[in-house]
Amino acid sequence: MAESVPATNVLAYIPSPPRGVWDIAGFPLRAYALCIILGIIAAIWWGEKRWQERGGQSGMVLDVAMFAVPFGLIGGRLYHVATDWEKYFGPGGNPGDWWKIWQGGLGIWGAVLLGAVGAWIGCRIYRIPLPAFGDAIAPGILLAQAIGRLGNYFNQELYGRETTLPWGLEIYTRFDQKTGLPSPMNGVSTGVVEKIVQPTFLYEMVWNLLGVAVLIYVDRKFKIGHGRLFALYVAIYCFGRFFVELLRDDEATHIAGIRINSFTSAIVFLLAIAYFLFATRGRETAEQVRAGVERPWPWQFAALRAYGAGKPEAVAATVDSGAETEQTDTAKDEPKDEDAEDPGDDAVELTKSDSGDADAKKS
Repeated sequence: MAESVPATNVLAYIPSPPRGVWDIAGFPLRAYALCIILGIIAAIWWGEKRWQERGGQSGMVLDVAMFAVPFGLIGGRLYHVATDWEKYFGPGGNPGDWWKIWQGGLGIWGAVLLGAVGAWIGCRIYRIPLPAFGDAIAPGILLAQAIGRLGNYFNQELYGRETTLPWGLEIYTRFDQKTGLPSPMNGVSTGVVEKIVQPTFLYEMVWNLLGVAVLIYVDRKFKIGHGRLFALYVAIYCFGRFFVELLRDDEATHIAGIRINSFTSAIVFLLAIAYFLFATRGRETAEQVRAGVERPWPWQFAALRAYGAGKPEAVAATVDSGAETEQTDTAKDEPKDEDAEDPGDDAVELTKSDSGDADAKKS
């Protein structure tokens, strides 16, 4: 407890934020949600740049993300609820909170799994290779995970055991200002240090950033492809996550006394390493990653179906119809220039001139 490790004895303790939620005009602005959104934006922006460097079309990463991001959020939440179901459906739990993603709780394993399904759907529709797409976005995803860990910091969650290390994290007592009840994630700090713990969120964030640097180096040095860089990303993350889990003692589902995320990390790590070692096909060419025709927007469902079926004529007709209609309406609205010469008058004058020349030749 905090009494055994007074915060004043060590100046280097990391303070937790006094709050993670701000009420702005009745709207709860949550740091956790902002970190998730910023991570998604960073991953898409960087992935777009990397995709174009490989020869892909501009905007393709954003289009595929329209499928991958919703799937990923749903998968992350489902994994969290499945592995911590007692929080919602056990004694004292509130089943109605299982879908409240803004309160925290996203399992990266479920997010990657269902996010990959969404990306597969998008890549199938736009007819681009999923492995190459995964290689392009892998560093950005790991960067997004590092940004997302800051959200856990604001929520005072995912921390480790109590410690006396000088870089320990101070966990404050927080209370809801309206009800006066304890609220570790949504409340406001009283300034009282409850305990000093291992900052496992920080360990994982630093590990992820180091992993980003490794991915960039390997990609530039060895030019690997066919999904191997994405597999390396998964392996790097799982390796670090395995050891971070050993430092945590917060509530979690255990199997044989071991946290379930430790099992998941080990199994997924082995699968990722196996793919990295045995999927030795070379890097995709620019022609392979570039779609054949102009792609429709994700909300143009008819055009998407035609695109996925390999019917460029139908796609072009659907995509261009809106543009043609707009051009036609614009042409109708343009005022006619009264001073412009009538082409019919020019034709009459030309005919008269030709007739005069012919009469001159006859005479």
